[in-house]
Amino acid sequence: MSQAPHRVVLRDICHARSGDKGNSANVGIACFDARDYEWLEKNLSADAVKAFMKSVVKGSVERYELPNIAALNFMLHDALGGGASRTLQLDIHGKGFSSILLSMELTADDLPPSLREAR
Repeated sequence: MSQAPHRVVLRDICHARSGDKGNSANVGIACFDARDYEWLEKNLSADAVKAFMKSVVKGSVERYELPNIAALNFMLHDALGGGASRTLQLDIHGKGFSSILLSMELTADDLPPSLREAR
């Protein structure tokens, strides 16, 4: 008998920061517990972030792995309506993108180590 997949909201295992560079937003997602990094790396892809942020990210999404600090960095291209000096968006610097991404729910067959221990 197969067990149902687990659902994990990113804010339960990570914190984040975001900012801008021209028309691109940069979002860093870092694990509270370094033991969760391998799980995060396996389950949070650039494609998944692109699909989740599709209403604001019009370009590509690149992912960079930072295992020494248990973090992933995402570059969200064409996400700021032309950049801070051109956009009509409320969040002209992409500072709110970290909060948006932390609300993302991942579905996986296993739980991150920190959540396994909490059960």
